[in-house]
Amino acid sequence: MRRKQKNNNKNKFFTRGTIIGIAVIAVAALAIISIFVLPSMIPVNGTTPVLAPPSNIYILATHTDQDGYIFEEQSTRQGKKTLSSGAIDVSIHMIKGELVALHVINEDKDTLSTMDLNIDEFNVHTKKLNYFQAQTINFVADKTGTFKYYSTIHPEMKGTIVVEEG
Repeated sequence: MRRKQKNNNKNKFFTRGTIIGIAVIAVAALAIISIFVLPSMIPVNGTTPVLAPPSNIYILATHTDQDGYIFEEQSTRQGKKTLSSGAIDVSIHMIKGELVALHVINEDKDTLSTMDLNIDEFNVHTKKLNYFQAQTINFVADKTGTFKYYSTIHPEMKGTIVVEEG
């Protein structure tokens, strides 16, 4: 009779050691998610994670001989538009409450100057980006109105963001 009991114990999958191992793996997975994933889901102008897909806006910071330092929008939702304080000044349009992933890329191969982008009302401030560096900042367009974005490095680089009621 003892032999049968030993065989039954050997065939059990959920032994005490297996349960402890699964618990340790689960705790480690939760720790990794809370350290790396959740903070990236919190917009710069928020305090809690947003579980929604963002609208992607790609902005290239560049320099041309004709226009000087400019921002250029490359978003597929609105097509290619040049954003500058010079001859061409186009606004980026958003809907209030929209989660936005703003991708800023320095593509100034002419002068190799550092670039940045700032939107004070939404707490968006990129670091100083060297040539071919990029930074993505998530924010919620939580206010309606027209807001200025600008570069502290090149004051001529500026434009507007228009946030409208949905």
